[in-house]
Amino acid sequence: MAAVTSEPPNPAPSNPALELLLNRRSCHRLTAPGPSDEELALILRAARRVPDFGHLQPYRFLAARGDGLDRLGQAMHRAAEAAGKPAEIIERTPRMPHRAPLVIVVAASPRPHQTIPVFDQQLCAASTVLTMQLAARALGYGGVWRSGWLMYDPGFHRELGLAEQEQIVGFLYLGTPARPEEPAPEPVDPLAPLCWL
Repeated sequence: MAAVTSEPPNPAPSNPALELLLNRRSCHRLTAPGPSDEELALILRAARRVPDFGHLQPYRFLAARGDGLDRLGQAMHRAAEAAGKPAEIIERTPRMPHRAPLVIVVAASPRPHQTIPVFDQQLCAASTVLTMQLAARALGYGGVWRSGWLMYDPGFHRELGLAEQEQIVGFLYLGTPARPEEPAPEPVDPLAPLCWL
């Protein structure tokens, strides 16, 4: 068996796919423009390439841009009021979607199946969030996968028209980075999380 070294191999400059993965990072400061319709179609095509045993496509994408960001913010505001959130949270909810020109709410939408559990289908849906972020980055955009209490709030789910069995797995904010991204820090030991069996 070959010895394991803690030194990460340097990807060849001619390997853009590996460079994309190794340099992925969240971009919190986003501005216009966001992806065009044509670019969004490519991003969604990439999302549909995630592992999906049974080809169930157990996910839904709810996108907001332009006036849709206002509508999404108002839905968040109503949900915060109904949930009895503190005043400072209620006050900022209408502005939350405006942190990017495009917001995609990703919901797991499990299909009844004899052998594919709901959790597997939720993992499939969650995989689409990262895949879309990577696809957007490949097109020159920045993005951040956000979570938070709204993901689990029944009132917000009703605001979006989600069914009882559906579960939000992430909010993907996409746009143009408002400032140059800093290089991602290199892990001290990239093999640290690895345990050999």
